[in-house]
Amino acid sequence: MTRVGVVGLGIMGSAYARNLLAAGHEVAGHDVATERMETLEALGGEPAATNAQVARASDVVLIAVATVDGLREAVAGADGIVSGARQGAIVVEMGTFPLAEKEWARTVLGSRGVAVLDAPVSGTGLQAEAREIVIYASGDPAAMSQAKPVFEVLAKAIYDLGEFGNGSKMKYLANLLVSVHNLATAETFVLGKAAGLDPDVILEVISAGVGSSRIFEIRGPMMAADDYPPAARLKMFLKDIDVIGGFARDLGAPTPMLDAALPWYQEAVEAGLGELDAAALARLLADRVSGR
Repeated sequence: MTRVGVVGLGIMGSAYARNLLAAGHEVAGHDVATERMETLEALGGEPAATNAQVARASDVVLIAVATVDGLREAVAGADGIVSGARQGAIVVEMGTFPLAEKEWARTVLGSRGVAVLDAPVSGTGLQAEAREIVIYASGDPAAMSQAKPVFEVLAKAIYDLGEFGNGSKMKYLANLLVSVHNLATAETFVLGKAAGLDPDVILEVISAGVGSSRIFEIRGPMMAADDYPPAARLKMFLKDIDVIGGFARDLGAPTPMLDAALPWYQEAVEAGLGELDAAALARLLADRVSGR
């Protein structure tokens, strides 16, 4: 049994905590939202008043925050992880952020003798709950070995991608495809509905053929029902697209499909759809058909 800390108890972090507790691990967690802390306690976890307290109670700390500001606050803010982490502990950064931010976290925590792994995940909140995510892990081999039993509770597949930062690079590739596939799936459903086809039939028939994708299978049912519970909020894709685009520009690699998708995500957020699942792109496109 490993003592695991979870910093950030949102859609992903709460799923991590739930699965770790179900597997018999001790889990301490912190979140700025009181109700999330109460949920953790109800599940048998230990709500911590600060991120430093989480670090003091844990052998492995998972960071599951959504923004760069959240990452910096979690690591080095008042009562941050760095002020509580013990030498020899492992911190796993699981978000999608610029590589420079990951390196910053590694430097800050490394000064305290703490190993940091770069291990973003592929999958939605619903997949995290079902332990169907994929972890793209990278960093120190010894730390990777120690963290692996925790990863095995959370994911259906774990890839050790070598040197620190390779996990994020692979996640950029994955999220480039997801961002494009979200929009392609949305326009498929909207076109089909405009043509008079039953959305449930669209879902069944396309899923059976070569035109399908994992995103079509995950977000297609939401689009068919026009119901978008946030497994992965649309607004977060704006952050990811910005990160991926910047990374690609630095390498001189063209991203024409990603560039074409970006304005639609921006428009969807401006239309008030940002808190819904990214599948809500279909609602934006449908409004264009109806002239609203």
